[in-house]
Amino acid sequence: MNQTKLDLGLDAPESEPVLACGEQPQARFDHFGAGALSDTELLALMLQHGLATRELIDLSSRLIAEAGSLRGIAAWQPVDFERLKGIGRVKARQLAALVEIARRMMMPGGPEAPVLNRPELIAQYFAPIIRGLEIEKFWVLCLNRKNRLKKLVEVTSGTATSSLAHPREVFRAAIREGATGIVCVHNHPSGDPAPSAADVQVTRQLRDAARAVDIELLDHVIIGTPGADPRGLGYMSFREAGII
Repeated sequence: MNQTKLDLGLDAPESEPVLACGEQPQARFDHFGAGALSDTELLALMLQHGLATRELIDLSSRLIAEAGSLRGIAAWQPVDFERLKGIGRVKARQLAALVEIARRMMMPGGPEAPVLNRPELIAQYFAPIIRGLEIEKFWVLCLNRKNRLKKLVEVTSGTATSSLAHPREVFRAAIREGATGIVCVHNHPSGDPAPSAADVQVTRQLRDAARAVDIELLDHVIIGTPGADPRGLGYMSFREAGII
């Protein structure tokens, strides 16, 4: 039996290094609550799956180092987690799911549905939704007559090179939700909201389809980030650009 165990009078297994109570994330959680734990300790609690405590701390430290910060993990997919030795497919899925839960919890909400009739309001609403996304997604904001949100519908999700969305899918969602008007939104993972030729083409198709089904297309907004936008806005409105 090693000297540390003898000194502490503990009968700990050989595979588990003896840590002071203050070094045990579980004990610190129980005594002081989640707010007292470091980023590494919080991750160690999430990663518990048979590893010794010291190994969990080391793995958590490596994860944060690879991501650059705890915030950097928001952009990770399951395959990114699996690259670290000690994280298998099941745990990678759990961590990715936790990231998505956190993202959805940050979505704006309140007792009354928000009014989303201006691009700056739409960009503000979507800021927590797109944070960390590395794939391009396309949403439809289904609105009522007062431009309040009835439902947010994700139409497509894929890579930045995929086609955005077919008008049939967009207006099927609008009709299903009984929307009188819609706003289409998609993100640019690069952060630059400048429209591509494909973005312009899809917007014109949506504009024409809206007239055919008598549901107003209020806008199509591309969401990026202010830092990557030459104008510093972080979004681009096709209505403001005169295309709708």
